[in-house]
Amino acid sequence: MNDKILFPLYDKGEQVNTPPQESQAATPSHARRVYIETYGCQMNVSDSELMAGILTQNGHQTVSQLDDADVVLVNTCAIRENAETKVINRLIQLNHRKRRQPDMIIGVCGCMAQHLRDKLLDAAPYVDLVMGPDAYRDLPVALDSLARGVESHVSMTDRDPFVGLRLDKSEDYADIAPIRKEGIRAWLTIQRGCDKMCTFCIVPFVRGRERSLPLKLLVEDVEKLVDQGFKEVVLLGQTVNSYHDNAADFGDLLYAVGDVNGLERVRFTSPHPADATDSMIDAMASSPSVCKHLHLPLQSGSTEVLERMRRTYTAEEYRDLVSKLRERIPDIAITTDVIVGFCGETEEEFMETYKMMADIRYDSAFMFKYSEREGTLAHKAFPDDVPETVKGERLERIIGLQEKISAGINTATVGDTVPVLVEGESRRDADNYHGKTDGFKTAVFPKADSKIGEVVNVRVDTTTAHTLIGQIV
Repeated sequence: MNDKILFPLYDKGEQVNTPPQESQAATPSHARRVYIETYGCQMNVSDSELMAGILTQNGHQTVSQLDDADVVLVNTCAIRENAETKVINRLIQLNHRKRRQPDMIIGVCGCMAQHLRDKLLDAAPYVDLVMGPDAYRDLPVALDSLARGVESHVSMTDRDPFVGLRLDKSEDYADIAPIRKEGIRAWLTIQRGCDKMCTFCIVPFVRGRERSLPLKLLVEDVEKLVDQGFKEVVLLGQTVNSYHDNAADFGDLLYAVGDVNGLERVRFTSPHPADATDSMIDAMASSPSVCKHLHLPLQSGSTEVLERMRRTYTAEEYRDLVSKLRERIPDIAITTDVIVGFCGETEEEFMETYKMMADIRYDSAFMFKYSEREGTLAHKAFPDDVPETVKGERLERIIGLQEKISAGINTATVGDTVPVLVEGESRRDADNYHGKTDGFKTAVFPKADSKIGEVVNVRVDTTTAHTLIGQIV
């Protein structure tokens, strides 16, 4: 449970599958077949789509099977230690393949590349390419250069890796068309970087300073996504609701995107409580397309811990915000992130988090033990002094609490009829579809005459802590 990553779209091994560009003029002299493997959050998924767009525009081909590739790009997350371990182990596996296929190019991209360059190169000396989130435009040049080395029969142990780790506060990739996997939901990055500097978080150091894309451009992007058949758009940013474009704020963007003809739903993740303005709340309450679901990270219910985390709000301010949200949007579904065992957390401070969760009654939560990340402000300023056994016990307690709350909230919906956007076949039963409610709850129901991409009304018959089960009415 504590290793779960927020809203993963692809698990390990899945990738963006795109056709090669038809234009031969753009094909470089060393065109490659590229397999992209994505780890981490929805921002990493969006970056993989961006990389696929850059590569395709430059004549390379992305492929859906590792066996068809001569380039493997591992797009990484650096938020949690567990993600780092997974990627290192995966690179070791790829090294065995490279011994059998010495002309293969292996690259590490994304947040971990930015954060752990030296460690990656020490642990995986066979890596040919290390590239951070602001350097993806250099991918075609890097592959061309590395391909020349391969074709010159330079030993893989003698090749110097291509390293691109410069952070660029002006880079927003606004002119790049991502290559997306077909489906009903599209991720749209509206903002890159982060200025918040929470002490536990590595993101500002691996993704750079915050910058927003122009509102007009984003609305045009959403119009194109609707034309391509997407029914739902998820707006992405490290602190998505701090978005601004001159005088326009995040609420203005929600209204503008929500007005796009043909778009069924708009979601966004992840907002920061300190930037939850009246404008944002008004747009959620008033725009029919903006979902009544808010993922509102708490992290801790203790003001003292929040101060050590530099979260820029108090526990009481957070409670007041939730009250305002529920007053303006009575049917809102609220989910959250919680970290237990942060530096210096006492039993009393933990119990403030426990009580906050019991009082607010989140629809669901992502819950984690604190894991120290080298390079963060907490790593420099605070000892990681809560024993692992205590962290584990506290995590089990809030997981147990949240499971009961989620089950109770879902049980209360039995007999209700809820609109569900049909996403695909149920993994357990091909006769059933699954989809999401407006509040981002998973619903499972017999297919009947419904189709993927439609919004259907589902009467809830039974529930679990995580799923609504019913029939189309």
